[in-house]
Amino acid sequence: MEMQKPPPLPQAVAPKEPTTWWQKNWKWFVPVGCLGLLALFTGFVALIVTIVFGMMKSSDVYKDALAMARAEPAVEMALGTPIEEGLFVVGNINISDSSGQADLAIPISGPHGKGTIYAMAEKSAGQWTFSTLVVEIKTTGERIDLMEEWEQRRHL
Repeated sequence: MEMQKPPPLPQAVAPKEPTTWWQKNWKWFVPVGCLGLLALFTGFVALIVTIVFGMMKSSDVYKDALAMARAEPAVEMALGTPIEEGLFVVGNINISDSSGQADLAIPISGPHGKGTIYAMAEKSAGQWTFSTLVVEIKTTGERIDLMEEWEQRRHL
């Protein structure tokens, strides 16, 4: 009887070691790199938004509209005190030297509710003049015309 040779044993194949930095590290580098780019982009957008809102909030027309709303007793009664400004101002301000236009919606709130100041103004010879200055109370829908109230107090 003839003996058969046993089949050859499989030889263990050693895994090939990565040789370059990229081959060794791509699995963590790709997600970290993508997240880093996303964070950088988000930070850039946040910076632009902060600059734009900061410029709007530092304008004279914004400050005047907010001061007039805070000084109005009817607004104080509706919202309570203190009246705080909101974060996101909507609208635009265009200024060219001593002239310009503004159209703003300024969110405000107090202990009793929330509202929005709607202000439209023109700047001529360095002076802002409001054509519209209204506070709308969100909870009741009441609209308080600050221009009318201001004129009535001036004539007393």
